[in-house]
Amino acid sequence: MSLFHLILVAMVQGVTEFLPISSSGHLILLPSLTGMADQGLAIDVAVHVGTLWAVILYFWTDVKQAVAGLPRALRGKVDNAQARLAMALIVATIPTVIAGAILHLTGLSSAMRSVAVIGWTMLGFGLVLYWMDQKAPQSKTAGDWGLRDALVMGLWQVLALIPGTSRSGITITGARHLGYVREDSARLSMLMSIPTIIASGVLLSLDVAQQADMQLAKDSAIAAVFSFFSALLALSLMMRLLRSISFTPFVIYRVILGIILLVIAYA
Repeated sequence: MSLFHLILVAMVQGVTEFLPISSSGHLILLPSLTGMADQGLAIDVAVHVGTLWAVILYFWTDVKQAVAGLPRALRGKVDNAQARLAMALIVATIPTVIAGAILHLTGLSSAMRSVAVIGWTMLGFGLVLYWMDQKAPQSKTAGDWGLRDALVMGLWQVLALIPGTSRSGITITGARHLGYVREDSARLSMLMSIPTIIASGVLLSLDVAQQADMQLAKDSAIAAVFSFFSALLALSLMMRLLRSISFTPFVIYRVILGIILLVIAYA
């Protein structure tokens, strides 16, 4: 891959991973709309690793609490805030891991990678996000997050396995439906992304382990670095904006892009 292609893929992934506009949808569309070759699974893994480190760094305080509580959570003891956070993240991740493994093993995940599917999910779930964001109360904060709400948000997250849905978008939608304030809806969504990205990265890594070579390793490292910095910038910008605006600007983008994609798919 050329350096330009690597940087483009990395920046698309980094910018869209945590915004509610679907990173996987944009990565699938990139070769379709530009004529460039598909970047392949190895680069997909690399850019996800980059975004993983970005979200860990940005939410380092929360991550430290979850890691500190993980041993107690694994023993079934949720008697402090750290253990409750760790257990909630585990519960929120399980539905997606199970559903993702089923889709991967059956090949259904590849079957859904089409412009038409992305167009419909981009449009439809964008409107669902708008409805929830406008109608749901803002009565809960991240401190109220418990196992029940974590499971509900985890079930919402399963829908993100459909390309174009947006993992962050659908989990934010679920959080707003439960009544969480906008900023904490995004915060919980981002924390949920950490074990989810790790799980998907491990799954994808098993597929690319046999094809690794020195040039591919270099390309992957470049992609990971650029996705890290672009993700960190996009994440910081979104969290600051949510202190004063709603999710409407992201919904408008989704609706416009969804309509364009549907026109392309059915023209």
